[in-house]
Amino acid sequence: MAIVNVEDLHFSYGMIQALKGVNFKIDDYKMVGILGSNGSGKTTLLKNLSGYLKPSKGNVSIAGKSIYSMKSKDKAMLIGYVPQDVYSDFEFTSYDVVMMGRTPYLRRFQRETKKDVNIVKEAMILTNTWDLKDRYVNELSGGQRQRVYIARALAQEPKILLLDEPISHLDVKYQIEVLSILKQLTAKDILVFAVLHDINLSSQFCDFILLMKDGEIISMGTPNEVLTAENIKMAFSVDADVIRNPITDTPLIILSKKQGDDLKIV
Repeated sequence: MAIVNVEDLHFSYGMIQALKGVNFKIDDYKMVGILGSNGSGKTTLLKNLSGYLKPSKGNVSIAGKSIYSMKSKDKAMLIGYVPQDVYSDFEFTSYDVVMMGRTPYLRRFQRETKKDVNIVKEAMILTNTWDLKDRYVNELSGGQRQRVYIARALAQEPKILLLDEPISHLDVKYQIEVLSILKQLTAKDILVFAVLHDINLSSQFCDFILLMKDGEIISMGTPNEVLTAENIKMAFSVDADVIRNPITDTPLIILSKKQGDDLKIV
């Protein structure tokens, strides 16, 4: 049975169709990159996977059960979601933020147990944030704050982790650090979906890629199968050469410079 099964998913914002019959199955714990140009439907797909948005047609099921028939508390125990913007105006410590991930497991007014404390500590150690536990989250750098919110999602003990552009505002060091952490989670039986913009980093870290355009998946599969010059041209309207990365043996995308003054940029 598929871990996640998406069937004929449609979603509209008013008269604008954002998803147009999306279908795919994921059968194993892996890192899935969702790629495509701006407005292709990546974030909308992620929010439908989380249950935050409900499609006008179609279904998302986890282990054979529709997420739209689940109670909110049960969904929170299965799915962790990290939005694109994770800034907080409130003065919570990093530890307090991560402990919020235990909310689905606590009854009203119940204090956290030793088990909750241990799970939070484990999540923070895994994301290299335990040394930040006493620092206010709104005083952290972008990379530190991103890792804290990933830790909060992990404290929910999810089977599926959804992240919307988790590296978009980070420098190269933190981009690699965050993607490395996400990749490691698959070995702990967590299925990771991440909306990403950097094609080469996606090629290096993702096991499976969903390539989107205009609300549809135009290609899906391994980086070798999806990241071809033809597919990149179709999805992003740019010319590119695809060679092998000599270190990782994954597709390496090189943007083509045409004659004249037009430089194609992804």
